[in-house]
Amino acid sequence: MAEITYFSQECPTCGRSLHVRVEYLGRTLVCQHCRGKLLARDPAIADALPSESSLRLLERADELLGLVEQRKQYPR
Repeated sequence: MAEITYFSQECPTCGRSLHVRVEYLGRTLVCQHCRGKLLARDPAIADALPSESSLRLLERADELLGLVEQRKQYPR
């Protein structure tokens, strides 16, 4: 049986300590206590991971690049 590794993270909404599986790093999760959203980040390596605002900017950039590609395929 495979061993599951967890790390502890505090919920930014309710402050409870959460045990998060390592494979969820970088994903947006929902606190089971207060239903607040949080980005799974190991505090020991938090500086190495992009912030939520950086991730939103990257998602928006990808969206805009997709629109540019669509316009190249179907010019007006």
